Amino acid sequence: MTLIDRRSILAGGAAMLAAQALPAASAPLTLKDAAARHGRRFGSAFAWAPPGRDAASFNNPAYAALLQRDCAVLVAENQMKWQALRPSADRFDFAQFDAMVDWAMRNGFMMRGHTLYWAYSKWFPAWLNTQDFGQRPASAAAGILDHHIDTIAKRYGRKIYSYDVVNEAVDPDTGALRETSLSRAMGGTANVLDHAFRTARAAAPHAELVYNDYMSWEDGNEKHRVGVLSLLEEFRRRGTPVDALGVQSHIGLFQPTTDAGVLAHRLEPEWRRFLDRVVAMGYRLVITEFDVRDRGLPAAIAPRDRGVADFARAYLDIMLSYPQLGDVLAWGLSDRYSWLRGFEPRPDGAVARGCPYDIDLKPKPLRNAMIAALANGTTHRR
Repeated sequence: MTLIDRRSILAGGAAMLAAQALPAASAPLTLKDAAARHGRRFGSAFAWAPPGRDAASFNNPAYAALLQRDCAVLVAENQMKWQALRPSADRFDFAQFDAMVDWAMRNGFMMRGHTLYWAYSKWFPAWLNTQDFGQRPASAAAGILDHHIDTIAKRYGRKIYSYDVVNEAVDPDTGALRETSLSRAMGGTANVLDHAFRTARAAAPHAELVYNDYMSWEDGNEKHRVGVLSLLEEFRRRGTPVDALGVQSHIGLFQPTTDAGVLAHRLEPEWRRFLDRVVAMGYRLVITEFDVRDRGLPAAIAPRDRGVADFARAYLDIMLSYPQLGDVLAWGLSDRYSWLRGFEPRPDGAVARGCPYDIDLKPKPLRNAMIAALANGTTHRR
C-alpha cells in the first residue's frame, strides 16, 4: 500500500492549477480567421466539375477541404458568366451554378456573383455578338439585359450578397469605354452600364453592387487607371447606383527583379493616389481576384516564393490600410488549377506560383504573407 503525504497532494494540486492557467495551444491562423479579426471576409473563386475530376471544384474533396479551411466567401470562376449561363437568347442553363450555390449554402459560405455583364465582346456568347435587335434596337437590347439580370437576381435572392454588375468596361490601352453589340444598340456604353446597375438595384436591393476591373499598380496601367477614375466620376455625376470598386489585383512581377519590396515601394505613391481618389468619391473597395504573376522572378523555388510573398505583402498592406476595403478574394487557392498556367505561362515553362497553395495543395510563403497582412490591417468600416 502506497502512502501519499499532504505535501505531495498540495504539490500535485498546485501543478494542476498551474496547467489549467496556461493558455491552450492555439490552432494555426487561417486566411478567413485573419480577415475576420478586422471585420473582413476572405474567399476564393472555385469551379464546377463532376466528381472524380482533378479540378478546383467543390466535388474534388482535396480542394473542397482548402475552401472550407480558409474561406468564408466563394465566387464562381466561370459558371455565372454569360457564356456558361446563357447558351441562347431564349434559354438559361443553371445546372452547374445551381450546384455550386447549393454546396456553398449547405457549408456555410457566402456567395458573390460574377458577373452580370462582362462589357467585352471577346467574352460574349456568339449569339449576342450577332444578335439582330430589329426595328427598335435600344428597347430590344435593354430587354435582353433586363431579362438576364432579373432572372439571376430572382433565382438566387439573398443567397448572393454582392454582384460584379459590370466587368471590365474600360479599354486598358486607351482608357475609353469598350463598345459591344449591346452598346451599339442602346446608343452608347454609358447607357448600357447605367441600365445594368439600375436594373440590378431594382432586382437585388439587398446586394452590394460592384464595378470590377483589372487596372493595376504596375507601370503601363496609367491610361487604364485614368479611364476607370473617369467612369467612376461619371457614375457619381449620373447617380448610377454603384457601391464599390472591385480591384481585381492580378498583380505582377513582369521584368527581372532581385528585390520585389523595392519595386513595391516605388509603385506605392501612384497607387495610393488612385485609391485615394476612388474612396474620396464615396466608393468602397473589394479585392475580387487576387493572385501574383511571377514571370520576372527566377525559376528557382525559394527566391521566387520569397519575391512573390514580399510583393504580395507590400501590396496587401497598402490595400488593407484603407478601412473602406471589405472582402478579399483570391482567384483560386492552388497553383495546380490557376488560370495563370494556361493564359499566362512562364517563358521558361515553370509552373506559375501565384496562389497561396502549390500544385500539391501545400501552403507556401505567399499564404503566410497574406495571413500576416490580413491580421495586421485596419478595421473595415462598413
